Amino acid sequence: MSIEVGSKVQGKVTGITHFGAFVELPGGSTGLVHISEVADNYVKDINEHLKVGEEVLVKVLNVEKDGKIGLSIRKAKDQPQSPSRARQGRANDFRPKESFEQKMNRFLKESEDRLSSLKRHTESKRGGRGSRKG
Repeated sequence: MSIEVGSKVQGKVTGITHFGAFVELPGGSTGLVHISEVADNYVKDINEHLKVGEEVLVKVLNVEKDGKIGLSIRKAKDQPQSPSRARQGRANDFRPKESFEQKMNRFLKESEDRLSSLKRHTESKRGGRGSRKG
């Protein structure tokens, strides 16, 4: 079976690296899914998305003259996921839609909490502000 650019094929993950995953395609050829082509959102650790031996649907992006095959999992999906649907799999990351003011207020509160915690931590290591009076 020849691999054609634009075709969608089923493959099996054979290896995972920090920059992507190798997928064995029908016919025995192997292609690379770059880490940026794994999901619609930012992928920090590819191991959270793929496992060796997993079957995946991939779209062929390019086939180089030297035999290298570029693949995409996110472009193989028929319709892009909406952001709310993408978050459903990550329960701890789900937040209802917020207005800009609500986001800003939350950000300011979290920033103030982190700053005060940082100040308490560093002052306790130095002995506080007024501990060295001459």
